[in-house]
Amino acid sequence: MAGIKGLVSLAFAGSIGMTLVILACALPDYQKWWPFFVVIFYVLCPVPTLIARRHTDGTSGTNSACMETAIFITMGFIVSSFALPIVLARASAIAWGACHLTLAGNVIVYLTILGFFTIFDMDDSDYTM
Repeated sequence: MAGIKGLVSLAFAGSIGMTLVILACALPDYQKWWPFFVVIFYVLCPVPTLIARRHTDGTSGTNSACMETAIFITMGFIVSSFALPIVLARASAIAWGACHLTLAGNVIVYLTILGFFTIFDMDDSDYTM
């Protein structure tokens, strides 16, 4: 079981990332909510991995075709969430400052998701506080 410090730090990092995305939408200079569509990718990102872990037997590890396909789909979601604000900024739909805030929020949120899977994937014996 992960410690309370890990859980609190993950919640703090996730809230910082989401704050950056909301700032990219709501600041008076930007005033467009198009960058908020990356939240869809945040929700969809862990789904293929969770499904693959549910349907993969424990003996084959991460080398099964199911897990490799899930990782490929997850990487597609991650690349799409980084590409969306860049494409919107190049098309002049959003300002470049909003694009940079969204990209910074993406980095923090995806590191939070990675930390979640890392911390809660450990055995109880591996976790020291």
